[in-house]
Amino acid sequence: MTKMRVRTEVLGDLPHLLEVSIKDGLSNASPTDPITWVRGDEGMIAFGEYKRVQITGSDRFEKARKWWQDSLRELDIHNNVHGSGTGPILFASFAFDSDEPSTLLIPEVVVGRRGERRWITWFGEGPQPEVSSIESKSAPLSLRWSGENGNAWRSHVAAIVDLIQRGEAEKVVLARALDGTVGGEERIDTRRLLQLLGSDYPNTWLFSNQGLVGATPELLVRLSKSLVTSRVLAGTIKRSGDDEKDLALAASLARSSKDLEEHEYAVRSVADALVPLCSSTNVPESPFVLHLSNVMHLATDVTGVVTDSVNPPDVFDLLARLHPSAAVCGTPRERAERSIREVEEISRGRYAGPVGWVDVRSDGEFGIALRCGQIDGSKKSIRIYAGCGIVAGSDPVAEYAESEAKLAAIQGALARH
Repeated sequence: MTKMRVRTEVLGDLPHLLEVSIKDGLSNASPTDPITWVRGDEGMIAFGEYKRVQITGSDRFEKARKWWQDSLRELDIHNNVHGSGTGPILFASFAFDSDEPSTLLIPEVVVGRRGERRWITWFGEGPQPEVSSIESKSAPLSLRWSGENGNAWRSHVAAIVDLIQRGEAEKVVLARALDGTVGGEERIDTRRLLQLLGSDYPNTWLFSNQGLVGATPELLVRLSKSLVTSRVLAGTIKRSGDDEKDLALAASLARSSKDLEEHEYAVRSVADALVPLCSSTNVPESPFVLHLSNVMHLATDVTGVVTDSVNPPDVFDLLARLHPSAAVCGTPRERAERSIREVEEISRGRYAGPVGWVDVRSDGEFGIALRCGQIDGSKKSIRIYAGCGIVAGSDPVAEYAESEAKLAAIQGALARH
């Protein structure tokens, strides 16, 4: 069997990753629809498609591992850079629900940057692709929004609160969706949307994968050389726009019994999931307040070291244990999942599922697909999502206002598109 050649070489100066383009005309290398994982000046942007597959089922993380490992055996890899994220990369976006399709894609070209290290990976016998700079053109979009009636969603929240107060669950995360449609000849430009989100929310992970585009503040898991990191967010308050008032709001968030309860469930679910796979874990006693442009969250960084064994856990093992966490599902997990199916009335698709990348060592980095939207194939419409953690002390009116604040992240970027 002839193997496909894959090479990774050092690159010199680069434009910002969200402005990178490839000139060589590779198949499917759309300049406006790249595959992206970027935070600040670091990350990866990819073009073209070597292989792609969709998977479903409760064993989808095991299926993903097998497909990736089988694919690697087809490759003749020459990596002159080494390190996390170099060499061929699998970009994956998993559905929230195991019955819905998850997407796995190996691109033809990946351009990456971490610190002062810059590299390019490409498939085939051809010369190194030429990297150039492209600036997405901005044109105001006239978006028409439609979706769930606010009164209906608030009644769903009330039903969940009643269920929790009866002792049937401790926390349930309820999501809602809005559909935006653009008029005339306008089209949604993925790259432009990412640039605007990156400008508004510089501390988030920007991602795009097969039409799913967003800026998530929540890192589900990073595995690098046996070190595991997970950033847990739960508990939210809207910012006022006034610095002094926001400091007072942050202090009230840090003292809020309702938000601290919601956050504790999420942290506990992550810590409990990691313990069987780690020789040691560290869970800070108290959360910190993460300040974003539109909201503030209670946040905790949970860390661990994976067990040193003949077959140590890889990122697929961690994903299988961590998803869905209490931050996007609830607790107990099985009861929360059932409540979501009974009450929510929307298909989440890949919203609130793991999105990120895996390298040849099966290390990787995955966020939770939040503050995001799914753009349709025509680029004429987008479905955006937001979710709220419901506990016994939740108020339907306040939860609806929180969901509106979360939806505003991507709505605001689209309005300036």
